[in-house]
Amino acid sequence: MTLARTAFAFAALLLTASQPRTAEAQKIGVVDMQRALMEIEDGRKAKASLKQVFEQKQKVLDKQQADLKALKESLEKQRNVLARDVMEKKLGEYQRAFSELQSTYMAFQQELGAKEGDLTKPIIERLQRIMRRIGQTDGYALILDRGEAGVVYVPSTYDLTDLLIQRYNAGEGRDEGTTVGKPSKPAAKPKGAK
Repeated sequence: MTLARTAFAFAALLLTASQPRTAEAQKIGVVDMQRALMEIEDGRKAKASLKQVFEQKQKVLDKQQADLKALKESLEKQRNVLARDVMEKKLGEYQRAFSELQSTYMAFQQELGAKEGDLTKPIIERLQRIMRRIGQTDGYALILDRGEAGVVYVPSTYDLTDLLIQRYNAGEGRDEGTTVGKPSKPAAKPKGAK
């Protein structure tokens, strides 16, 4: 939990506590966006797609790792029989292969992170639209993301995650003409445009 998140949650609580008391208490809610993302159908599809990409990348890494291991075993067996200059050349090959494996791993990590962002961004944006609507229509003064705000405990009566999942699955929050995971339709060209 970062200090900024803790400070934000504390400031939000102070803000709501310092407001003059009205006949009705301020409503505060908590939502577990990560759980919602994993339980909605679009989230499961994104996770399956990401898993497929991961498995393809893992096969490449496994092959490189097996080749590196075989090269190392070959070097160890030939250590005492190879000439010094040949051994140094083979060690150089091993170091290059090791560096290549590390570079491939880092590139795959970045690629997977970008792919995850591409797949989940529209879903998260839609979840946030729904949460804003819930907050506005149901009179919530504050809705915290359980993971981001560092909420350790909250009574289930304050947890809005199930409501969020139900409303998402019911189709709420969709932009007209767009579907999660698919690019939006291009805007129609004005008459006379080429």
